[in-house]
Amino acid sequence: MTLEDLEAIIAARKTAAPDSSWTAKLLAKGPEKCAEKFGEEAIEAIIAAAKDDRENLTDEAADVLYHLLVMLAARDVPLSDVMAVLEARTGQSGIAEKASRG
Repeated sequence: MTLEDLEAIIAARKTAAPDSSWTAKLLAKGPEKCAEKFGEEAIEAIIAAAKDDRENLTDEAADVLYHLLVMLAARDVPLSDVMAVLEARTGQSGIAEKASRG
């Protein structure tokens, strides 16, 4: 499965009845709840990484990617826009890119 595949699944469930899927239920609660859930999953991934728990980190990383895409969908931000930003940044060093943000 690719992130694009997952994005398509999330988009398809965006209009589904909230009682039909976790994704639909989460999206029905609004962008703020989606962002909160993403934050929770990110913290869980950080804890797993700090504990050097590879198996749990792998699981939590999957949750982070899923919830990131749900959060983006809640605000109608396509993954392709995020990927375009990343692609534009590959032409310069991370230090230079960060400095250019001012």
